[in-house]
Amino acid sequence: MLAVTSQPSRCAELRAAGAIPLVADLDQPATLARLARLAQIVVHLAPPHSAGEKDQRTRNLAAILPERATLVYISTTGVYGDCDGALITETQTLQPHNGRARRRVDAEQVLRGWARRRSGRLAILRVPGIYAANRLPLERLRKGTPALVAEDDVYTNHIHADDLARVIAAALFKAAPLRVYHASDDSQLKMAEYFDLVAKAFDFPPPPRLPRAELEKVVSPMLLSFMSESRRLQNQRIKQELGVRLHYPDVQTALRAMIATGENVEQRE
Repeated sequence: MLAVTSQPSRCAELRAAGAIPLVADLDQPATLARLARLAQIVVHLAPPHSAGEKDQRTRNLAAILPERATLVYISTTGVYGDCDGALITETQTLQPHNGRARRRVDAEQVLRGWARRRSGRLAILRVPGIYAANRLPLERLRKGTPALVAEDDVYTNHIHADDLARVIAAALFKAAPLRVYHASDDSQLKMAEYFDLVAKAFDFPPPPRLPRAELEKVVSPMLLSFMSESRRLQNQRIKQELGVRLHYPDVQTALRAMIATGENVEQRE
């Protein structure tokens, strides 16, 4: 397995994980030439730039992908925008509300175009919040960053990193061409409920609650954007079409497993 990185300093880490590192940079098309000969099965994880309306990195990748390659693209559920808490399927109309989401929509469209022109096999995974033992909001809880009061709160969606890896592996071999999948668990939690679960599991006080009008004054614009979109994800496609059995079907199950390992909170930071 090849792992592409733009940072030579990561090569040892990737080798230790069992991958063969290849230094290339999606921002520098000239460095991608070797990929055109080597990449027949690709997992595209790279995020777009932090500004603009287009994802030039994905455009650079699509330009060198070989004919009939298989590609799984890790997109985001932010492409749907705010759905007012509705339970949605993969056919939901895309209404991206910010630049990050619009760049993801652009990447999806670019890759669909590549797949149609080059007979590529493309699957798009729309992924919500990824968590794991080392990806919990512990620092936020330490700082006492407030959450929304219940009447203003939003639904969020989650997937454990290990389960996401299983979905990716299944999509590489079982996904229908040009198919979209929600890589999400079964949780249906509001954001503050998620923070409360993590706080309780690791003996932190629950975050204080503020009405939206007050919270807007004390959190960053980026954090506020995550607290302004509410949706729940239907995930039957990954189960019925990809045959994925989630090891962590909800956040509560994963937190219990983390506690059972005996690791302490400081080791996760």
